[in-house]
Amino acid sequence: MKQLWRRPKGGPRPLFTYVVRRTLQAIPLLILISLILFVILHNAPGGGLGPYLQNPHITAADIARLKHNLGYDKPIVVQYFLWLGHVITGDFGYSTSNSEPVFNAIVERLPATLELMISSFVLAFIIGVSAGLFAAVRPYSIWDYFITTFAFFGQSMPVFWFALMMQLAFAVHGIPLPGGYMIQLPSAGISSSDTFAFGDRATHLILPAIVLALLQVALYSRFMRSSMLEVIKTDYMRTAWAKGLNFRTVLFKHGLKNALIPLVTVTALTLPGLFGGAIVTETIFAWPGEGRLFFNALGQQDIALMMGYLVFNAFLVVFFNLFADVAYAWLDPRVKYD
Repeated sequence: MKQLWRRPKGGPRPLFTYVVRRTLQAIPLLILISLILFVILHNAPGGGLGPYLQNPHITAADIARLKHNLGYDKPIVVQYFLWLGHVITGDFGYSTSNSEPVFNAIVERLPATLELMISSFVLAFIIGVSAGLFAAVRPYSIWDYFITTFAFFGQSMPVFWFALMMQLAFAVHGIPLPGGYMIQLPSAGISSSDTFAFGDRATHLILPAIVLALLQVALYSRFMRSSMLEVIKTDYMRTAWAKGLNFRTVLFKHGLKNALIPLVTVTALTLPGLFGGAIVTETIFAWPGEGRLFFNALGQQDIALMMGYLVFNAFLVVFFNLFADVAYAWLDPRVKYD
C-alpha cells in the first residue's frame, strides 16, 4: 500500500516546527507578564525606594537624588524598557537585600530548591499514582473511600499548619522505637554542618519534602483514579481481558499509559507551582532555597529580586505547558502536530 502523505524530503519535522512556533508565541506572553509585574511592584507603597525609605535619617534631597540615580524619575514605561534591555543581556538588576546581582542570588539558591522540588515530586508522583491506581481497581471499597478521604484531607490542609505539626510531632517529640530509643528529625536547615554528608542532608530533607508533597499526592491520586476508571470501561480493555491476558499485563501495559494522559497536564501545571508552595515550606523549615529568598525579598521590598523570581516562575509555567503538549504525542498516538 502506498503512503498517501509523506513529509517532503529535507522539510521541517512537525514536532520541531510546533516547538519553534510555540516558543515564538511564548515570547510576547512573557513580555506582557513581566510588564504587568513591573507596574504592580513599582506602584506598591514605597516602590523601588522602599529599602531606602526605612532609614529614619533620609531627607527629601536624598530621595530626589536616589530617584534620579536609579531612574525612578522617568515614566514607568521608560523604566520598564530600560529594565527589559538589561534583562536581555542577562542583567536582572542588583538585590538590595542580599547585596549581590539578582541573577547570582537566584542561581546560588536554585540547587537547594531543585533538591527539595525533585524529592517532593518523586514522592508525590509515586504515592499519588499508586494510590489512585489502587483505588480505581477497587472502586467503592473501603480502601477507595480511605484514599478519597485522604485526598480531600490533603487538598484542604493548610501548608503552614501541617508543617508546624510535622515539626512538633517528629522534631520536638520524636519517633519512639522499640527498646526505648527515640528518633528526632531535624526541624530546620539543610545540613547540621558544612560537610554536607549525604545521610545528614537526607534527614533534613524528609520533613519539608513530605509537607511539600502532601497536596500533590492528593491531586495525583484523584486524577489517576478518575482517569483509570474511564480507561477500564473502554472496549479495548474489555477485549484484552476477553482474550485471556493477565490482569496486570492489561492494566499496566494497555491501561496505565492512556490513563496517564490527563495527569500530564496536571503535572506540568503543578511543577512550577512547587516553587510557590516552597515559599511557605522553605520559610518554616529554614531551607535556603528560592522560596525563602523571595520571602526575605518581600519583607525588605527588594523589587529587583522579586521581579527576577516572578519572571523566572512565569518562564517555568510556559516551559512546562509546552512540555505537556509535546508529551501528549508520546502518550497518545492520535495527537498530531499541525
